[in-house]
Amino acid sequence: MNKFGIGQPVLRDEDIKFISGKGLYTGDIYLENQTYMYVLRSNIAHGEIKNIDISEALNSEGVINIFIGKDLSEAGIKDMPTNFKAKNKDDSDMFTPERSAIAIDIVRHVGDPIAIIIAETTEYAKNASELIDVDIEELPSVTSASEAIKDDAPQVWNNAKNNLCFDWEMGEEEKANKAFENADTVVEIELINNRIVPNSMETRGAIASYDKESNKYELRCSSQGVHSIRDRVSELLNIEAKDLRVITTDVGGGFGMKLFNYPEYICSLFASKKIGRPVKWISERTEAFLSDTHGRDHLTKAKMALDKNGIFLGVKINTTANLGAYLSNFAIFIPTLAGTAMLAGCYKTPAIYVNVLGVFTNTPAIDAYRGAGRPEASFVIERLVDIAGIKTGLGPIEIRRRNLIPANEMPYKTALNHTYDSGDFISNMELAVKDSDWESFNNRAAISLKNNKLRGIGLSTYIEACSGGGPEEATIILEKDGNITLHIGTQSNGQGHETAYKQILCEYLGVSPEKMTVIQGDSDLIAFGAGTGGSRSVPVGGAAIKVASENIIGQTKIIAAKKLNVDENLIKYKEGLFNVEGTNLTISLEDLAKESDIPIKVSNQWTPPNFTFPNGCHICELEVDKDTGHIEIKKYTVVDDFGLVINPNMLAGQVHGGIAQGIGQAIYENTVYDEENGQLLSGSFMDYALPRAEDLINVDIRWNMVPCETNLLQIKGAGEAGAIGAPPAIINAIVNALNIDHIDMPATPNKVWSRIHKN
Repeated sequence: MNKFGIGQPVLRDEDIKFISGKGLYTGDIYLENQTYMYVLRSNIAHGEIKNIDISEALNSEGVINIFIGKDLSEAGIKDMPTNFKAKNKDDSDMFTPERSAIAIDIVRHVGDPIAIIIAETTEYAKNASELIDVDIEELPSVTSASEAIKDDAPQVWNNAKNNLCFDWEMGEEEKANKAFENADTVVEIELINNRIVPNSMETRGAIASYDKESNKYELRCSSQGVHSIRDRVSELLNIEAKDLRVITTDVGGGFGMKLFNYPEYICSLFASKKIGRPVKWISERTEAFLSDTHGRDHLTKAKMALDKNGIFLGVKINTTANLGAYLSNFAIFIPTLAGTAMLAGCYKTPAIYVNVLGVFTNTPAIDAYRGAGRPEASFVIERLVDIAGIKTGLGPIEIRRRNLIPANEMPYKTALNHTYDSGDFISNMELAVKDSDWESFNNRAAISLKNNKLRGIGLSTYIEACSGGGPEEATIILEKDGNITLHIGTQSNGQGHETAYKQILCEYLGVSPEKMTVIQGDSDLIAFGAGTGGSRSVPVGGAAIKVASENIIGQTKIIAAKKLNVDENLIKYKEGLFNVEGTNLTISLEDLAKESDIPIKVSNQWTPPNFTFPNGCHICELEVDKDTGHIEIKKYTVVDDFGLVINPNMLAGQVHGGIAQGIGQAIYENTVYDEENGQLLSGSFMDYALPRAEDLINVDIRWNMVPCETNLLQIKGAGEAGAIGAPPAIINAIVNALNIDHIDMPATPNKVWSRIHKN
């Protein structure tokens, strides 16, 4: 086996530069004659702009120019579109509002851009912003989706009655109704999936420049894919895509939030052309709270019908999804097709009906956040299943054992039209139960109780749809010195893609990793790319690399045959060497490259025929301090099926990271708005809690590899998995510890303490 190939636990290649301070992030870049942009943002949640006076600010020290929304509009800059639309259940069109990069007449959330100041330094720009006289007539605001949809609620958009963007459905309502008519048991739950602020380690940033001679723009930004940014931004600027180069260097976390086009990218490019100098903008942390897309924020009512044996007959779910004030790129897709279609979970539920209401509020836009709809779906179904286990007396394990889809029924088509190609859900659970030492839990709970602690254990199964969509392209260049250069259109955000790609190249080409270079993040160098998101980079990009590797070997085999003066059919390739069968005639790939006049270049795309379906089981065991409500996770067990594993070390890192984010959502992260004026009350790390290292625990992980049938490498993807499985497992454990029906996320110490001592 190749010591650096597929399946090997090699160390991440990228870490050497990161730990030695040689990473290159957007904030590290300086362009000659660079200026700085500061965004003046609305300090009220909803209001009519009556007047903006920039005259004093324009004359202040260090200021180059100031632009408002009218300037962009008069220059022909287009409104920012959403990239997905849903039909209402009556087949009418959803309401689609217009959004300018800078607010012109109305501001609709705290943080809405009002003006951009371009100055010689950020401090000069900030100082000038305080001299801008903005007259805004405050209007009533609403931040809660459940309140926004009421008849007497303030209107975010005048033409969206009851603030309704869409009323969408999926599944068969009549079939689901019949299932409930025939049910022996019905269980119900109402729950909140709390709003999350992504809080990537590196905030968003942009450096824009414009070359007058070539009439070409350049945007350097922290992104999850340069090509999608290029295509969307160029359209808004009314230019050809080829006239905009987008470059992304190292990225300090994305989690979905950095996929999208944002107003600051448009504004910086516009300003750069206007002033004839580069423009740099780096978001401050509080600014990120107010301007990045947020995640989740659903209110869901769900119920399940079961027969006398505890077999699932049907599920009905109603969700009210907060969309924020504006529609971000994939905002509509997340609570509809992305998430809702996964509400079948890992179970044989024959009838499912889902109704989703998308609602506008005076808050930042909601879009993809790690898992992008799938964690929301998993949380609903896994909480519902746990309640069914309690009500039927079967408990959390047996209720699942009776309803999980068996491996021998794969491929399995769900009631929501996904076809799972492979998986062994029952085995995942049984292995996790064994590894967690579930049988001895009561003994540990008794010891905890003696120490004034309540011990709980919770289980969740999960499945997600990922690695689907369009193609990915890999270009492999065999350089004249024998080195390999890979161009690929994904974008690393800290996942370790460079190492994984080198492992795949090593597996199929047999070239040592020291001779490989991976290039991402440049729309001029790389012809095509779908970026990173939806756990698709390595499954889809890796498959494209395999195809391109095979074609490189095919091309060079012809050259090798000529060099060795033999029929190419007699030549075999293994670990970097062409060998003529039955002889000692050989020539290396490296030597062939050195004898070539030009580099040998191959580009190939690979399109997934269907989604892949990573799946697994999480078990969380925790203690609750009765006196304080503090939660301490004591043991965390995971069995995951990600298909073929490229690198178990990196995969474990992905799972650990996802679980950390799941712990954050379940216990700590709470986005709070003032109900009266729409102010964000948790807009800094003083008020918004993230899990710390001391809150986390080593995770016991086991791989239960069932090869994927729809991926060329048999990979299923993994990046979002931990964030999907963790929240329901944690909440199920808390509910078990407290012996209650439900507690909403985040289960903060105060909330937990109140439930313990409510009497």
